[in-house]
Amino acid sequence: MPVAHATGIRFFFAEVRSSPMVTAVDAAAIATPVTPRRGGLWRYILIRLLLILPTVFILVTVVFFLMRITGDPITAALGGRLPADQLAERIAAAGYDRPLFIQYLEYLGGVFRGDFGTTLTDNRPVIGILVQYGAATLELAFYALIVAFLIGIPFGLIAAYRRDRWQDAVLRIGAILGYATPIFFVGLLLKLVFSIWLGVLPVAGRAGTRTELKLQSLDAPTGIYLIDALRLGDGAAIGDVLTHAVLPGLALGILTAGIFLRLVRTNVIGTLGAQYVTSARSRGVPEFRLVTKHAYRPALIPIVTVIGLQIALLLSGAVLTESTFEWKGIGFMLSEYLKARDFVAVQGIVVMIAVVVALTNFFVDVIAALIDPRVRY
Repeated sequence: MPVAHATGIRFFFAEVRSSPMVTAVDAAAIATPVTPRRGGLWRYILIRLLLILPTVFILVTVVFFLMRITGDPITAALGGRLPADQLAERIAAAGYDRPLFIQYLEYLGGVFRGDFGTTLTDNRPVIGILVQYGAATLELAFYALIVAFLIGIPFGLIAAYRRDRWQDAVLRIGAILGYATPIFFVGLLLKLVFSIWLGVLPVAGRAGTRTELKLQSLDAPTGIYLIDALRLGDGAAIGDVLTHAVLPGLALGILTAGIFLRLVRTNVIGTLGAQYVTSARSRGVPEFRLVTKHAYRPALIPIVTVIGLQIALLLSGAVLTESTFEWKGIGFMLSEYLKARDFVAVQGIVVMIAVVVALTNFFVDVIAALIDPRVRY
């Protein structure tokens, strides 16, 4: 350390200690360097990881007993369509005539083994349905997040830059309409405009019939059509998959984009009042550069935290979006099994969605702790 610099530091602490406004405790705190606690990040990750287990356990328990409020699943699905003796025979064969607590323990053991039961309407393993259709919902959520980022972040910056002007007012109203309008209404409106009136985008489905046949011919398809189309190397198939994804992704993404817009605006306005931004402004840094360079990155930290909450919103919104556009994912199958009153399938799908949300929140918490060390303490 240079002599002049070391002398300046000693002079500063001497002045602080001799000041009548500073107590001995304050001076000691100033003179003592602050060192972060060792293992803070790993302790934080371990605690968040351990919290997943009770969260999933509570969700599984609540879903199980809520599904039993109306009685056993076989009576709910087939009651009134079978004679009483055949219905009782099926109930006994499935074990639903045993005490409810015994059924609960068996179901809990099956969940921890990865066995979510077998559907009543088509006799398929629930885990197979989750694997087959989960990729479609994951792909739709990915498209929706892209739309949310492309709309929410730039327009949030514009709203903060043009604060309390007409651009800000218009964008805030648009954000409110975005997350307040029902998803199915947005989907029907988009279909009416772009599919019926303009005829530029497909009305439903994940891909055309010819493209789906090509994708099914692949060895070990992933179920994510865009990845499978890229594996084919077929430009027409890639274009077909992307055009089918525009309207569903836009309908679901607008919901989250409105939330991102308001969040970015609020946090950028807050960071614009920070001392380092004020210092940069006093040095003549243009206002636009202050917004896009100095205030933008700190404002992204709350958005990373909120993404975990938005995943749950996207998965719940996927039920309506997939039903509107016949996008055959988990949400679409959940609505079909609800209409068929197949509570075994519904129970397994809801539990799986809860597990995905819990794991997503865990990863988001870890990312937030890596970005901002204050989160882990």
